Amino acid sequence: MKNVSPRVNSSGLDRRNFIASSLGALSLFPLAPLSLQLAANTSASLTKEQRDAMSPSQVLDELKKGNERFRSGKMAARNYLAEQRASAAGQYPAAVLLSCLDSRVPAEIVFDAGIGDLFVGRIAGNVPNDDLLGSMEFACAVAGAKLVVVLGHTACGAVKGAIDDVVLGNLTGLLARIKPAVPATKFDGDRSSKNAAYVDAVAHTNVALALADIRRRSPVLEQLEQKGTIRIAGGMYNLATGTVDFL
Repeated sequence: MKNVSPRVNSSGLDRRNFIASSLGALSLFPLAPLSLQLAANTSASLTKEQRDAMSPSQVLDELKKGNERFRSGKMAARNYLAEQRASAAGQYPAAVLLSCLDSRVPAEIVFDAGIGDLFVGRIAGNVPNDDLLGSMEFACAVAGAKLVVVLGHTACGAVKGAIDDVVLGNLTGLLARIKPAVPATKFDGDRSSKNAAYVDAVAHTNVALALADIRRRSPVLEQLEQKGTIRIAGGMYNLATGTVDFL
């Protein structure tokens, strides 16, 4: 019996091949998410148009999403060299963070942000001083950042030092800025630096006082917040879980 090969519609085969190859290409180059994410374009830094299209609340939401990616181990694949090159001619960060000096709290990493996405000022105990306030004013009033975040964390050594009245060179003056949080913290139990729960409660209070201090000492930022141009928020980073809880 003569073998008869089934007829193949060449146009249909070409169409199927095209679709298959196109889907394969899309898997290599995922479509940008519909939401405005700081990690939407991981081969370039945040643009002015992208930043300006976000509201202060949207920027905060993106930080929350970034922290979720970080703690779930699903961080965006980044090309830092491409981000460095893209941001060399200009920067348009969406937020400015006042964070602690602690090496375990790298803001860009815990929020899964890239080069050019965030302004970050770091000081032990995340307390605002005149220089940091001026830096935050520049970030928002001049450079256009939409969000100010004071980021404290659990097991803060600076907070422990303030509780223990540590005296050590210039550190003494720095700890004095944290000390108001000690009596201001309501806590039932052992009020010592050896009690982790108490240390974290004081750190939480310290963040709240820093927010009030920013609004009181910086009319520039306070007015921008009142106009809705920026938002001022506080957060606590948990060293054990990697979670940022916003106040």
